[in-house]
Amino acid sequence: MPGYAPAILLVDDDQRQLELLTEVFTDHAYRVTACSGGDEALVMLDDGGFDTVVTDLKMPGLDGTTVLEAARRGDPELPVIVITGYGTVDSAIAAMKIGAYDYIEKPFDPEELVYVVARAVEHYRLVRTNRELAAEVASLRPEELIGDSAPMRQVKDMIQRLASLDVPVLISGETGTGKELVARLLHRASTRAKGRFLAVNCAAFSEPLLESELFGHEKGAFTGAVSTKKGIFEAAAGGTLFLDEVNSMSPALQARLLRVLQEGVFLRVGGTREIATDIRLLGATNADLKAEVEAGRFRDDLYYRLNVMTIELPPLRKRGDDIPRLAYHFLRRFAGEYGKEVTAIDSGAVARLMAHSWPGNVRELENVVGRAVIMAAGPTLTAGDLSAVLDADAPAATDLPLMPLAEMERLMIKKALHVTGGNRSRAAALLGIDASTLWRKMKRWQLS
Repeated sequence: MPGYAPAILLVDDDQRQLELLTEVFTDHAYRVTACSGGDEALVMLDDGGFDTVVTDLKMPGLDGTTVLEAARRGDPELPVIVITGYGTVDSAIAAMKIGAYDYIEKPFDPEELVYVVARAVEHYRLVRTNRELAAEVASLRPEELIGDSAPMRQVKDMIQRLASLDVPVLISGETGTGKELVARLLHRASTRAKGRFLAVNCAAFSEPLLESELFGHEKGAFTGAVSTKKGIFEAAAGGTLFLDEVNSMSPALQARLLRVLQEGVFLRVGGTREIATDIRLLGATNADLKAEVEAGRFRDDLYYRLNVMTIELPPLRKRGDDIPRLAYHFLRRFAGEYGKEVTAIDSGAVARLMAHSWPGNVRELENVVGRAVIMAAGPTLTAGDLSAVLDADAPAATDLPLMPLAEMERLMIKKALHVTGGNRSRAAALLGIDASTLWRKMKRWQLS
């Protein structure tokens, strides 16, 4: 999370080293709690709130193994890194067997420890995030609008306000933003919920076929009409009809639709008897319908009939906070469909997803995660699993601007920090380098 300072518990009976490590981690934007022995560390662990623990293994009184065991009792996922002296690696390995995240042998470079800790903190963040996402996704109903970003909270609020009002609603948004899902949610929460919900993509039919699909036809109305057929306006009676890409309707069909909305009656193709219908109409468009009216391609009277109320869906690039939730939702679904034991998404994969512009919106994200699950070699979806999918859409090398390599490096680091909200671990994962390397390059380029 942007601006979040990880909390670290340092435990060492060597006061000089404790002060040195406190200074190092403070300089790296950690919130440090320093303890000079195991007894004090156990009290601090009871209070909780740490993202990682670094403890010397050999200490008088309660040693590092005791600290490790206490930490794991409080939170089995909390990463504990043990520091071991020369010649006591066997003890460190024993600590690993009972759950230590990693060990580092004296003497060590403080930057090396910083890197190990950054990796541990990111691992812990990943574990907690995936745990939270799993709980959140498990609580969702089969059809649910996923997302808690500010734009999506506004959309959910509009759905709640409009669901029970039996008026037309125009749902606008780019292709792939989930307009049909919003329509289904409006129907499900409406007074017509026990009726049918029928959806028609107007752009998928020629004019004659769409006319027959919507209004039905009488026997002999045209070649091939060997029997009378009821249209969707009859089939959806008492329920909800969703017309997607309504802007693609021809002027003649726009006129027929307007009459249904005004009078509540229609004629089958080739028919002479008026048929009453009782439906709630929801329309959707990925075009600027007002601009279509001004250009003479859409009837203004139909526009005002459809546009009683509007719900505008934001593109995915404007609701980036929702990407991890959506990705985890799709991961669970595709893992089940494909029978793969993929249960988590690592920080590098999240960073890669967050950095993408998503021109195809949620539908593109769904496609990418599905293909990445197929590519996944282990239980965690990685940036490498996404590479084969996303790189296929990357610009060719000949399309990239020429500039000095050093300047390209500076720009890429700056962009990685921007898209990850300043999270160095995720930025490093996105760039394919370790955290300490990123830190050195940031100092070189004076990036904060």
